[in-house]
Amino acid sequence: MATVSPSWNYTLHLPHDPRAPGIARGTLRLVLAAHGMPELTPTAELLAAELLTNSHCHTRGPYALRLLSPEPGRLRVAVWDTDPRVPPAFTNDAAPEPPPDAEHGRGLPLVRACADAWGASVLRELGASKGGKLLWAECGSPAVAW
Repeated sequence: MATVSPSWNYTLHLPHDPRAPGIARGTLRLVLAAHGMPELTPTAELLAAELLTNSHCHTRGPYALRLLSPEPGRLRVAVWDTDPRVPPAFTNDAAPEPPPDAEHGRGLPLVRACADAWGASVLRELGASKGGKLLWAECGSPAVAW
C-alpha cells in the first residue's frame, strides 16, 4: 500500500542578532534530518545562509526563516524581512558581477546558481502583517530511478 507524504512547513522567527543565522542553519539541519531529507542539507544550508545573511546585513528589523516541503524530495527555503526592497541581484538576470576584489555581492547570484528555482515577493502591510519581502529558493533530491 502506497502512502502519501503530506506537505509540511516550519517558520522560525529571528531577532536582529548576529547569532540568528547560525541558529537558523542549525534548525534547518534538524528539520531535514527529522523529515529524512539529509541529502538536501548542503544545498539547503547554502541557500539559507546566503538569504539569512542578506537579511541580517541589509535590514534593521527581525526576520524569519521558512522551510516548506510542497512535495516529497523538494524543499523551499524562504527568508522574510521587513524591508520591501528586492535586491537587484534577485530581480535582474543581467545584474552586474562584483569586481574580483569585492568583499560583498556574490551571495544572491550564488543562490540563483545553486537553486532549482528562486523568486521574490513584496508583501503589503495588511492587518497584523508587517509587510516587507520574502526571498525564496528551492532545491530537490535527484530523481530516484526504479
